[in-house]
Amino acid sequence: MSDTITEGEIKALIYLLDDEDKVVTQSVYNKIKSLGDEIIPHLEKEWEKCMDGETQKKIENLIHSLQYTGLKKRLSNWKNNGATDLLEGLWLIATYQYPDLELSKLRENFEQLYYETWLEMQNGELAPHDQVRMLNSAIFNKLKFSGNSKNYYSPSNSMINIVLESKRGNHISVSMVYLLIAQKLKFPIYGVNLPIFFVLTYKNGDNQFFINPFNKGIVFSKSDVTSFLEQNNLKPLPIYYEPCTNLEIVIRMFRNLIVAFEKMGEKEKVAEVQELLDTLIDNDYSDLI
Repeated sequence: MSDTITEGEIKALIYLLDDEDKVVTQSVYNKIKSLGDEIIPHLEKEWEKCMDGETQKKIENLIHSLQYTGLKKRLSNWKNNGATDLLEGLWLIATYQYPDLELSKLRENFEQLYYETWLEMQNGELAPHDQVRMLNSAIFNKLKFSGNSKNYYSPSNSMINIVLESKRGNHISVSMVYLLIAQKLKFPIYGVNLPIFFVLTYKNGDNQFFINPFNKGIVFSKSDVTSFLEQNNLKPLPIYYEPCTNLEIVIRMFRNLIVAFEKMGEKEKVAEVQELLDTLIDNDYSDLI
């Protein structure tokens, strides 16, 4: 709790949210928002005590505004620190809808998935295709992950915590589960920002092939990627064959989330997610949805 404000002062500020003078209420909003994230638990406590629906709604809006501002700062810090932790980036996306989600809990979940997958892997040296075959068996047969074809455009497909719970996701979120487990196993598997459909690549020196986790890890070649691009009247640019960065993955996921909210008619959420995306992009990635 900040030294500059007391519990009583918080209550007084919340009381003033109902003031008829808009100048007063705006001043109160600004004062509360200036206190930052640490005020949220106290606002939540006051919300529980409050019996007035209008005031509750105002408190909810304040809490969301504070959480949203905090998320923008964390996203900016993640990017500026090199975007080295992919799971942290996925966690940040999920906290837009689930602000109380803990990163440590996600790490524990992935540790368990890694352990269960590792148990299925044979000892000794395996050829790359055999590594992928065993990884596919563990993730799709034992752990039961699969593509969510039925509700493909649901926003929940972009929330890594929900994907882990439901074991369903869209092309990029299922790929994220696969990728994080594969990298924990130290397999040379990376994300590829292929247009329309996000995929993975196994790349070790000159040995390269591609993996589609949305279709149970089916393997395909570089020439198949070229054919796919030609069928969709797209130029075979080098970026469509090479590993992409964690930043590009998170940007891609935010763009998919925007599409999901657009299809639901959630205009306010579309605008908010676009603003979050704007904190990450230096160039136009719109062709990579």
